[in-house]
Amino acid sequence: MEIVAIEILKALQKSGSIHELIVAAKKDEDNINILSEGPIQIKELASAPYPIWEQITLPRFSKKIKADLLHCTANTAPIFSKTPLIITIHDVIYMTDVSFGGSAYQNFGNLYRKWLVPKVAKKARKIITVSDFEKKEIIRILKIAPSKISVIHNGVNPAFTLIKDGNLLETIKNKYGLPSKFILHIGNTSPRKNTKGVLISYRKYLQNNQQALPLVISGCEEGFILSILKKINDEALLNQIIVLDYLPFDDLPVLYNLAEIFLYPSFREGFGMPVAEAMACGTPVITANNSSLVEVANGAAILVDADNTDEMAEAIQALANDKGKRTALIEKGVENAKRFTWAKTAAKTLEIYNEVL
Repeated sequence: MEIVAIEILKALQKSGSIHELIVAAKKDEDNINILSEGPIQIKELASAPYPIWEQITLPRFSKKIKADLLHCTANTAPIFSKTPLIITIHDVIYMTDVSFGGSAYQNFGNLYRKWLVPKVAKKARKIITVSDFEKKEIIRILKIAPSKISVIHNGVNPAFTLIKDGNLLETIKNKYGLPSKFILHIGNTSPRKNTKGVLISYRKYLQNNQQALPLVISGCEEGFILSILKKINDEALLNQIIVLDYLPFDDLPVLYNLAEIFLYPSFREGFGMPVAEAMACGTPVITANNSSLVEVANGAAILVDADNTDEMAEAIQALANDKGKRTALIEKGVENAKRFTWAKTAAKTLEIYNEVL
């Protein structure tokens, strides 16, 4: 959600908008200089625990500056602010998923959203969401009128593209000790990212292939991966996996370019940005046949049942062994990713601002 907000703001800076745009940010980690050269102002507000900052500090600031419109970009918003409200609801997963398999921070955030979002969704003048699938979910779960919800797809940063600089590719490969060919999965501690399913399906793929591609997992610490392997009674599988933890942004497009296959069989996504990013980098994608992933993939990926590790393993094997299939998916994926630009996202966001104003 942070990436989406920053990318839209960067695009709005270039849009020539006649509106005065002011970004309210906490005084600590949100104090970014990424917008310092443009017409958008950043106002630092006193730091506080997020619910207090959002429910007290933010509406007070909005009232003080006499804002004509308040756009809250990350699912939640102040309940009692009198400023006309637009809210971006990226997904409503937390309204139906009551599991507590994530971190304490994630669990608290889910409870906070589950309590707050139905209230602010009804209050908002307009709701923006990121996929047609999620719009249907918001209508179904929150009972919001369809006319109140606008779908604006996320974009893909131009950094995610085909990289032909051999020296750069080699530098990143050596930096992380990567093999010449590998499968890439971007994981997460959240169970819905299905990293456990990826590991089980990869084990099955290994059993049927003597020259199997290695698996590279980014976005997770090795301890987390090891905890999953203990649950599936295969700690030795760690020897077949490279765990990269969290990568700097500049290295991620190169990692996609180096991968032979991108594996992203999530159980549920509001949008699924990594799918579009991988496609833009010319990486063939295997993803799940659920939620918004079908919409984003748009026929340019292999779709599998996220619960079916046999099907996942077969898809990996089929794609790894078929150069023609990989080439066809690369071409489709690159073309499909062109649908998603932050300039389009910003322009449609401005249309919503104008409509509400």
